Parts: sequence; structure tokens; C-alpha cells
Amino acid sequence: MRILGVDPGTAIVGYGILDKQGNQFSLVDYGCIRTKAHTPMSDRLYQIFQELDTLIKTYQPDTMAVEELFFNNNVTTALTVGQARGIILLLGKMHNLPLGEYTPSQVKQGVTGYGKAEKKQIQEMVKVILAMPILPKPDDAADALAVAICHGHSNSRWGDIIRGGR
Repeated sequence: MRILGVDPGTAIVGYGILDKQGNQFSLVDYGCIRTKAHTPMSDRLYQIFQELDTLIKTYQPDTMAVEELFFNNNVTTALTVGQARGIILLLGKMHNLPLGEYTPSQVKQGVTGYGKAEKKQIQEMVKVILAMPILPKPDDAADALAVAICHGHSNSRWGDIIRGGR
């Protein structure tokens, strides 16, 4: 099963693509989609749409996992990230990908076994699980890989859904 994990944002969207066979994960690709500051939001959202669409077409994931928003005190940031998240969810639907959505604490729990793990602990576990020689960077890409791992661990039924066809 190929999993696309996404950490939404407007300036940076992290992505991680993993293959899972049995209980083993293997890294396919990871990185970030970066948009320029002071660019109109419609242009940034369109860029996210185009680049993520290309990634989906290139890597043909079987399922997609997206981190849910962590609402902070900055309402403007939450709204703009919500717009980017909407674009990401729309792309998943357009490509008929089964979707998993996870809160930050669910991702932490799914990767480290502890729902209040620190970012460094999560990155270390991602490195170990994926047999990476170095910590995944930047943080947005590492978070996306963690979301993909969480999704792979979250429910054994994903494999049955994928094998049954979309």
C-alpha cells in the first residue's frame, strides 16, 4: 500500500510518501511545497493544488492522510491554513483516495506511542521506522512522514480497502 501523508500549510505544505507491506514501511519520497510570502492567497492555493496534483499523479498513492488543524490563538493563520487544507482534501477526493485525518496528538501517539511527544522524539522515531540515515528535514516534511506512518498504523482495514479496489 502506498500512503501519501500531508502536513497542511500555506507557506509550506509537507508531504511524505511511503510504501507499507505488512508491518514494514519504506520511504519513497518526501519534501515540501513552498509558496512565496506576499503572494495573493489565490495564487498560493493554486500552486499547492498544482504541485500536489502532480505528486499524486506521479506516485499514485493508494490512500492519503492529512493532519487536522491545531487551532491556536491566531485566527488569521488558522483560516488560511484551513483554506490550504480544503484544497488538499479536494485533491484527495478528485483522485478518489481513501482519506484519514488525524489530530497532532493522534499522530504523536501513532508514531511514538505517547500523545504528548516532543517534535524531536517524533523525528527520531520517523528516522528509525524508515531506516533513514539522518533526521528528516524540514519539520513540515517530517510531520508529513509521521502522518503517513500514523495512517499506516492506525487501522489494519486500510489494506483491505485498498485491495478491494477504490
